[in-house]
Amino acid sequence: MEFIILILAGILFAAAIYNLLQKQLLRLVIGSVLLSHGAHLFILTMGKLKRGSPPILSDGVENYTDPLPQALILTSIVISFGITSLLLVLAYRTTEENDTDNMEQLRGNENE
Repeated sequence: MEFIILILAGILFAAAIYNLLQKQLLRLVIGSVLLSHGAHLFILTMGKLKRGSPPILSDGVENYTDPLPQALILTSIVISFGITSLLLVLAYRTTEENDTDNMEQLRGNENE
């Protein structure tokens, strides 16, 4: 199971890098979203997908799950949501001001 999730995280990283290398601003935002989702899966997999009881001390329970990867992922989701919303607003504002979302035209290079 962990191997499948690692492959999925790798596919997300590859798609993110492909989108980050494109010229359109929206693809840059999509690439950053895919990169953060790949990182979430990677953190979850590195925390080992153990099954067990919630980490509450009780009698007769020997296997507990580790809450640290889940807490890290939850924090990362909140941060990536904030970054994504900021990037979307910046991309929208840039497109409205300059009438283009092409990075080459925004840099001043007219050769496409």
